[in-house]
Amino acid sequence: MRNRYLDLLRFLAIVRVVVYHVTGWATLTLVFPAMSVMFALAGSLMAASLHRWGPGAVVRRLRRLLPSLWVLAAVFVPAMLLTGLPLSPRVLLWLFPIADPPANGWGAIALSVIWYLRDYLWFVLASPVALWLFRRAPVPTLIAPYALLAAAELGLLPALPVALHQFGLYFGAWLLGFAHQAGMLRRLTHRVLVPVALALASAGAAWIVTHPGPRGYDLNDNPLGNALWSAAFVLVLLGRGPASAPWVDLSAAFGRVVTVFNRRALTVYLWHMPFVVALTPLVDVVGWSHQDPLGLAIRVALVFALVALVTALVGWVEDVAARRPPELVPGRARPAPATVRPPAAGRVGEPATVHASAAGRVGEPATGRPAAAGTVDGPVTGRAAVPAPRAVREPETVEISAG
Repeated sequence: MRNRYLDLLRFLAIVRVVVYHVTGWATLTLVFPAMSVMFALAGSLMAASLHRWGPGAVVRRLRRLLPSLWVLAAVFVPAMLLTGLPLSPRVLLWLFPIADPPANGWGAIALSVIWYLRDYLWFVLASPVALWLFRRAPVPTLIAPYALLAAAELGLLPALPVALHQFGLYFGAWLLGFAHQAGMLRRLTHRVLVPVALALASAGAAWIVTHPGPRGYDLNDNPLGNALWSAAFVLVLLGRGPASAPWVDLSAAFGRVVTVFNRRALTVYLWHMPFVVALTPLVDVVGWSHQDPLGLAIRVALVFALVALVTALVGWVEDVAARRPPELVPGRARPAPATVRPPAAGRVGEPATVHASAAGRVGEPATGRPAAAGTVDGPVTGRAAVPAPRAVREPETVEISAG
């Protein structure tokens, strides 16, 4: 049973990311630190997979992660090669981005979101060892990424490799996902969770205000402030969020949208940025600047429309990767499987009543065609079927199970 609250958080995070990339509004990163939320949800899912499958969960996660990237690469890598990208062995990183795959000028901007898959891949590969450590020393393991990032930002580790820097920035959120999956966050009392969240938020806000980046108070320009502020959000969202959210589906249309975004999360994330870049010239052509609310609204709508189109074309790859039946638009209500119930014991000569899924009207008598599997050709007793005399035999009654 899916947790619709987590589905709702993932939906909000993806929408926030797309809107931010179109508008550039730094405030959105503070109001909802989407990337840390996404990593926390992924960490919770990874911990659950490791609990169920063991180390084999790594292969299962990679199998679901990489095919959507390969579809993107099949379109953009040839285009970049034709527009100046040198052909080298590093191009193979588009198949398995353990490091940043190469890109030319326009490709580096249009495909800039690939860093998320790079970090995701690192975190997946590290998860078996990280979960082993977390189960034995949860608090020190949780603190370690933040301590590493703080040491780097304070100048104590000036030559920290990019990989370790990203571990410091986002792996803490991933580990909070471990804590959520283990039930630790929900077990925290208000006396513990609230002061810790306030302390993290206050420290993050103080660092953000005193260390503004080139875009002001944008979390993406402030790693330490980002990590601390986001940790407070994740603690509250996962530690005090509802165990489920059935109200998400009170509106069938909204519930379907949430389902679609969750089933197509990777496709939406990978493909939205190329459309954002492609629509940027509209700023010069029709003057839709970042200060024009109507123009921004139109650009957001156009990006979502184009993403919807490409998602309909290639989003089914996520179904295949997850070994689900491919769907054009996920979330369609499926009919309940038909059940065949054995007839009740009755008196000799009574007609059998058959429950089966068949085309016909309720109470319609069976025809002279051969009986389908699961039908009973003759009356039934408590022990065995005995043919009724022809003179008194009545037709069978076929009831259609509700779907």
